[in-house]
Amino acid sequence: MRVLLVEDEPDLREVVAAGLKAAGYAVDGAHDWPEADFLLDLNDYDCVVLDRMLPSGDTLPALEHRRRSGWTTPVLCLTALHTVSDRVAGFRSGADDYLPKPFAMEELVMRVGSLARRAGARLPVHLRHAGLELDAARREVRRDGILLTLTHKEYAVLRHLLVHRETVVTRAALVEHCWDEMADPVSNVVDAVMAGLRRKLGPPPLIRTVRGHGFLLTGDPGDADDTSDTSNAGDAGGQVPR
Repeated sequence: MRVLLVEDEPDLREVVAAGLKAAGYAVDGAHDWPEADFLLDLNDYDCVVLDRMLPSGDTLPALEHRRRSGWTTPVLCLTALHTVSDRVAGFRSGADDYLPKPFAMEELVMRVGSLARRAGARLPVHLRHAGLELDAARREVRRDGILLTLTHKEYAVLRHLLVHRETVVTRAALVEHCWDEMADPVSNVVDAVMAGLRRKLGPPPLIRTVRGHGFLLTGDPGDADDTSDTSNAGDAGGQVPR
């Protein structure tokens, strides 16, 4: 899951980003609303953590403007403005949750997780494919009933593959949904995670590399895993080539 953190205080932004990343989230950072507004137009986020008072002023009018345009991404206001009237103003402007500073990192992570899950409620909680079972509520993955221990990135990549199991998933799509803006789509980060995931899933192989296109879940043990060329796997995508 991908989170946008909008906070102008560098040290606090670094601490919050580290806490969210430790919980498995990909985190993009913005120090002011114009930068955040640009990133929101550029990327899809599961949640936004938004400081109210930024160098450009109170962010509530900008939040309200986005809500009126139909924007639905969950927003958690993280702010030193903590009175009842402050919180009411936040909710009236379109905030989904409101956490005053100072705060406990554990509570922030739990609140972000709750908002992100709510936003992703349209996705199935339980995903199954060829003996593979993913329980999003428990963040558990089993193959043939055996519980697997996956890293946060391995879990995120596998869930994205399961959600889109009818199509080839490109490298660029995986980077966009499972990494933050610092990830390089042409680097080997996807290959490294994919190698670990394949190893933990065990035989017969479930993830096939479609040369020049991306990755596809397969349930056919006889379907060869063609890993001879993954350098341009993000160049194309969509339906399985015929």
